[in-house]
Amino acid sequence: MPTTSTDTTPAATRAAVILPWERPDRDQDVRAAEARLDEAVGLTSSIGLVVVLSAVLLLRARRPATLLGSGQVESLKAAVADKGVTVVVIDARLSPGQQRNLETALGCKVIDRTGLILDIFGARAATREGTLQVELAHLEYQRSRLVRLWTHLERQRGGFGFLGGPGETQIEADRRMIGDRIVRLKRELEQVRRTRGLHRSARKRVPFPVVALVGYTNAGKSTLFNALTGASVMARDQLFATLDPTMRGIELPSGRRVILSDTVGFISELPTELIAAFRATLEEVAEADIILHVRDIAHPDSSAQRSDVHSVLTGMERDGMLDAEWRSRVIEVLNKVDLLAEPRTLPHRDDIVPISAMAGDGLPELMEAIDARLTSAMVVASYRLPIHEGGAIAWLYDHGEVLERDDGDERVSITVRLRDADKSRFAVQFRSLLATMEEAPEA
Repeated sequence: MPTTSTDTTPAATRAAVILPWERPDRDQDVRAAEARLDEAVGLTSSIGLVVVLSAVLLLRARRPATLLGSGQVESLKAAVADKGVTVVVIDARLSPGQQRNLETALGCKVIDRTGLILDIFGARAATREGTLQVELAHLEYQRSRLVRLWTHLERQRGGFGFLGGPGETQIEADRRMIGDRIVRLKRELEQVRRTRGLHRSARKRVPFPVVALVGYTNAGKSTLFNALTGASVMARDQLFATLDPTMRGIELPSGRRVILSDTVGFISELPTELIAAFRATLEEVAEADIILHVRDIAHPDSSAQRSDVHSVLTGMERDGMLDAEWRSRVIEVLNKVDLLAEPRTLPHRDDIVPISAMAGDGLPELMEAIDARLTSAMVVASYRLPIHEGGAIAWLYDHGEVLERDDGDERVSITVRLRDADKSRFAVQFRSLLATMEEAPEA
């Protein structure tokens, strides 16, 4: 039987969350089902609905008409009526027919996991790009479900006067209008992506390494972002609190400056419409020199969440968005160590750093780990530059770590640690200067 609460919130906001579960055979599946149900309840609560009914329903087989078994539907109908539920969230992907049949059987609105996540994204997107992406995903989702919205309407009449034959149906008209809007949205999104590309190119001309935060939703990415940058990005104990990428510059212990990027949180079974629509948002991850994978180490399902994040990143690699070496750029950040019920020794290596973003524990070690990772990917070069070439000398200070400098009467001997890409840019930008002298051997 479903579990219920005694909440007395008005019926207009009452919701039920139902998780159809097909894997009841092993002990870990029970734990996984409970964690998944908790996540679904959190998602539902995050859009202002009050969950007064929740349950895991074991499926022996998927029913084509309703997904759930007939007995489960009847039991759920009685529980929904008893608690005055007006919205039932099915934490699974429903076909349009299944959604329509469940609404008829239960006598209330039914939304599936995809619709729920789309509603959350629609409420949270703030930037132009985020808004366009969410609208595009919504329209692509709605287009497949128009049949359930317009079955009660008759044909419209086409043509003029008495000569016009039967026109297109209302569903065809709406499908055409949605199709036209999708084409326009994709055009606008492409323009936004081109603009982002120009911004990215501008950053490359004055290049700073990019450090991207990724992780499961609500893992604490925005809290960490704020702690490292002093910014005020919205950080709440709420799923999908951040949807639009945010960037700030920070200074590492070595004095090197990097750009820190906060990105949208990942989630299991992300709707396919959103994977496509948020492709541009994830481009910041693809461009990153370092990927900080922030994990909620206190979450009971932390290992499964890690697998979900890696699954998305692997999919990006498969689609050509990430190069095959992305794993070598990952530092795992084990966040929320202060919430561990039983303190235990956590690994602390170059690629794993335990922290508490809220309490500030471990942040200096994390900054040093970022610094060390960037340093390991750098090369050391030495130059003898004319003393009056202040622009070239300043460029090396801005883009590298000066290890040694010796000022002579006419020339400056300077040894600097640079990213390989910056060394190449220096060679291109000051080609004519370097052509007049021999570059000293690398240290």
